[in-house]
Amino acid sequence: MTHMEKDTIGTVNIAVPPPEAEITEGLKRIYGYFPELDDEKRSAMEKLWPLYNEWNAKINVISRKDISNLYTHHVLHSLAIAAFLRERFPDIYRNALVKGGEKLKILDFGTGGGFPGIPLGILFPGMDFTLCDSVGKKAHVAFAVAESLGMDNITVVQARGEELRGSFDYIVSRAVTSLDMFLFWTKKKFNKGIIYLKGGDIVEEMTVAAQKNKMNLKNFSVTGIDKWFKEDYFSEKKVIFICKSN
Repeated sequence: MTHMEKDTIGTVNIAVPPPEAEITEGLKRIYGYFPELDDEKRSAMEKLWPLYNEWNAKINVISRKDISNLYTHHVLHSLAIAAFLRERFPDIYRNALVKGGEKLKILDFGTGGGFPGIPLGILFPGMDFTLCDSVGKKAHVAFAVAESLGMDNITVVQARGEELRGSFDYIVSRAVTSLDMFLFWTKKKFNKGIIYLKGGDIVEEMTVAAQKNKMNLKNFSVTGIDKWFKEDYFSEKKVIFICKSN
């Protein structure tokens, strides 16, 4: 795992008391949708709540009003990318479940505190993830969580994503900006595709993004997350997939 310089962070003791019902229900949903999670992966998932609750009391990477919904609004939402891969690329999905299995390079562009990269990294030890964020304190949280979990398939980089060198097989992200700007920053950095989590009506946004970036709209597809996850929270949330032009 890449070393990161640790910032000096003032301690604010406002960790939220464990919301047992929300934690239990959120984990139950995840295990129901992803029964392939083995005991080791489940143990890592269960450690996310205490880790993020502790760090969120120091650095606000998740709204404090929303931290109790960590498992549904953030972890499960991140895993919508996995649900997409399971349906669209089942061989990639199956191989990535095993350490050393797939060896794809994934960039999490604008990871914030580690979403979607850390939940995906837990599920997919066979993929190598680079988590990138320009805000040092957010990158620090992502690094600290991954380090606490002993995730050797995660590298955290504090940098602006558009300035990051190299290319990746896939880029994943949770709506860090408008789609046209996101493509402008990333269109030369991926070899296979972009998997982008976004909410609302995105047809016009995709059309504009394709035009501005001189990309073929036929390479774009949209799937509603409620195809896989039945909670109301996901009713208007989408996975946008943009495949590389041949």
